[in-house]
Amino acid sequence: MDCLRNIGGSDSLPPKQEINRSGLMAKSPLDIQYPSMTQDLVIAKPNLPLSYPIQGVEVMPLHTIRIPGLGLHGVTEEKYQVILRASLGTLNTLADVSDDVVSGRGEKELIILTSDVELLNFILEHVTYTSVVYQLTAVDMMSFESRHHVAQFPVIIRQPGLPKLFDPGADRKISSLVTITTKTFLRYHELRLLIKSIRQYYPDIKIIVADDSKVPEKIIDENVEHYIMPFGKGWFAGRNLAISQVTTKYYLWVDDDFLFTENTKIEKLLDVLERTNLDMVGGSVNGNTYSFQLLYDQGDDSGCLHLRYGSFHKLEGFPNCVVTSGVVNFFLAHTDKSRHVGYDPLLQRVAHSEFFMDGLGILLVGSCSDVSIGHQEHNPASDPNLTKVEDQYKLFRTNTKAQVQFKLSLHYFKNRLKCYSTG
Repeated sequence: MDCLRNIGGSDSLPPKQEINRSGLMAKSPLDIQYPSMTQDLVIAKPNLPLSYPIQGVEVMPLHTIRIPGLGLHGVTEEKYQVILRASLGTLNTLADVSDDVVSGRGEKELIILTSDVELLNFILEHVTYTSVVYQLTAVDMMSFESRHHVAQFPVIIRQPGLPKLFDPGADRKISSLVTITTKTFLRYHELRLLIKSIRQYYPDIKIIVADDSKVPEKIIDENVEHYIMPFGKGWFAGRNLAISQVTTKYYLWVDDDFLFTENTKIEKLLDVLERTNLDMVGGSVNGNTYSFQLLYDQGDDSGCLHLRYGSFHKLEGFPNCVVTSGVVNFFLAHTDKSRHVGYDPLLQRVAHSEFFMDGLGILLVGSCSDVSIGHQEHNPASDPNLTKVEDQYKLFRTNTKAQVQFKLSLHYFKNRLKCYSTG
């Protein structure tokens, strides 16, 4: 197992934080933000007479909702007092009662004072919450208090996004749902063999090629979009360019030296994505799946990431498929979800698992062994021109020690890691 710690020396450690008088670390300006969806742990106290919603209360920013489930039960008092407190919204009640009974309407603290428990519960049934802060996603931990009991529950403030639909076409052909994407550099002889093999099985499907060769060659094919990049711009920059031009719901990623075979069934991968909640599903290259797990140990200030080869478990309903974290360079993916993660253009040469690291917690990935693609043999000895191309390609393709060090330092800084291991 290869385990690396604190790459880059002491300069890579998080900055020292000051301790305030209460003994807590002072927050930097970057740490100050509205509460996240999972920031607070809420534990229900035993035998509370208060009823309240544990979860499921959600409001759009700057909108008003009625809070369901509020009530006081099993308590007899001469005078009942209930206090509701919010932090990101204001409170009110739809009940038509005097200010002597309800005070604090339109404020962050609402106080109800009455000797009639039925009236109290009627008022509580009609309490409203109004969001006053425009946030895409935040949580307001509300406080609900009687004279002797306190409860907390979350109100989620969320701005829903617009749905994005893709036209599958009247005939739902593969070409209406899937675009094939690849990145090429210098190796046009292999790219042309790839395209020829694709056309044998999918004559009408669109192919998008991102190309950062120094002297680009013309690709003659009616359904190929060939995008020229600055020379040597890099592997992940090319991936970004290619998928940025996809207009279909899915894209199939292939390397430029792959070959379609009778076992390269895009339909099978498409069926998996259409019938499950996976965002991406890989196949095998020459019978090898190369799937791997990413395991993250989250710490207080930084974490450890571990890459382990293999999968988590079988994919229900698909006996030849498993759920995993990352797959080989042959996969079908939801276009929008991949754009959301993106390919880091700082990684110019050998890079692949880095995309799945950035997608951890965002992408749900699967791998199916019954869909495969071939790999071209690299034997240019019979053609001196091809030998020259392959030699030049290797100069750009092979990682140097400096680039490996840069990649690891990037992981530690960008992902705030203190440990990274593979094995």
